[in-house]
Amino acid sequence: MVMADQLYIGIDSGTQGTKGVLLSAQAGELIGESYHGYELIENERGGREQHPDSWVEACEQVLSDLLSQSHVSPSEVRAIGVSGQQHGMVPLDRHGKVIRPAKLWCDTETTRQCATITSRAGGQEAVLKAIGNQVAVGFTASKVLWLRDNDPEGYERLATVLLPHDYINFWLTGERVTEFGDASGTAYFDVVHRCWSETLLEAIDPSGKLSHCLPGFVAADEPAGRVRKEICERFGLSADVVVSSGGGDNMMAAIGTGNVVPGVVTASLGTSGTIYGYSDRPVVDDSAELASFCSSSGGWLPLVCTMNVTVTTELVRSLFGLSLEELNLLAESVPPGAEGLLLLPYFNGERTPPLPESTANLGGMTGLNMTPQNFCRAAMEGATFGLRYGLEVIRRNGIEPRQIRLTGGGAKSGLWRQLVADIFSCEVVCVQQEEAGAAGAALQALWCAEKVAGRQTTLEDITAQFVALDEQTRCEPDQGSVARYEELYASYLSYDQALRPLNGA
Repeated sequence: MVMADQLYIGIDSGTQGTKGVLLSAQAGELIGESYHGYELIENERGGREQHPDSWVEACEQVLSDLLSQSHVSPSEVRAIGVSGQQHGMVPLDRHGKVIRPAKLWCDTETTRQCATITSRAGGQEAVLKAIGNQVAVGFTASKVLWLRDNDPEGYERLATVLLPHDYINFWLTGERVTEFGDASGTAYFDVVHRCWSETLLEAIDPSGKLSHCLPGFVAADEPAGRVRKEICERFGLSADVVVSSGGGDNMMAAIGTGNVVPGVVTASLGTSGTIYGYSDRPVVDDSAELASFCSSSGGWLPLVCTMNVTVTTELVRSLFGLSLEELNLLAESVPPGAEGLLLLPYFNGERTPPLPESTANLGGMTGLNMTPQNFCRAAMEGATFGLRYGLEVIRRNGIEPRQIRLTGGGAKSGLWRQLVADIFSCEVVCVQQEEAGAAGAALQALWCAEKVAGRQTTLEDITAQFVALDEQTRCEPDQGSVARYEELYASYLSYDQALRPLNGA
């Protein structure tokens, strides 16, 4: 399928740092990894920013590491793919210089602008009809209006608005382009028709200026460009190295977990949780509980995010002074249901269901079940019930999983993997490569290089060859536990509904 000596680089530019991987077609696996971190710029108003220079510096360090530690020839590199944190705003002037630090996905300083844009666009129903999503505070749209409101001089200089991964592509190639997956998270992109939304652009800036500041599109399998001469010379790369379209971190993690065909669903057990699956049609949720995204593989990637997964178990672990191993052993020592304890894990509020001002609640307490082991079990179960709610949102929109592929720190727990299998009533397995975003970027780069070379290799073929499942992690649902957890999940939903008047619903 591919030349045996070809190498592909995947870069994942995240919030805390940049990861890089080197994929060898000959070895059929990753042969190099690197990571370099950087800091947030924060303020008391909810501002969360980074200067794109820090991303570039980290990328330079990662490239240097990968091309030196792996004892390879840089001339064998054929393509580079970039994954990036979604939703951030990188404002450039006409010379390609950054006007101010990028406002990030976790920035909440723009809440007022969200309400303004929604109102100008005709309300939430009109926004959903126009773009398939709402104007969430994390998305890019409110950040652009914030720039216009708070830095009119900077906005006057604005020539291009890029997303974080687009900016890394710009640094690599000099081209100002984007792709449909990452563009889906801007809140001014129509995910059904795959185009910028004039309705939302006008709501952000009635003058029409913003429409002229947006990049053009490239398809998922098309190159953003070729690596600039200066970078090729610095790292010893050949002049024909292409940079693939890239995408947002969730879109690249989908590729990195082989989630490129219907039936495979990826779930992340991180501090927060995400759950998403591939669709070959647009998926727009009438309740707006679903993030209606395009994929970076040519289709769509409906996604749900919950705010409280390993944050829940970490709080309980800290409360009792436990190691991770002790937490798992205690949780495993009690039966499903934690002897009556039931936890609503809204420690950080909640995104799905939309309860941003909610707090966590522990119910079912008696004088007999207030034990550390029941607390540990209830924490795992509550966090997984929260993700089950997200799965049901996906299911009601026509995405039915035949296999759940788990990522994130919680997926390292055998007990937690089995809980997911039982609560979701679905087979669960992990992939061998933990850095799914960077690995997905490398695989997309390979796909792009194949197309440039005139070969009709499909992304499904590529992921089937290079995405390896960790068979030791495979869990089948236990039917007795499935039935028990159906009862417990119904109790969880009833408890949630009963407390919603107190949780801002």
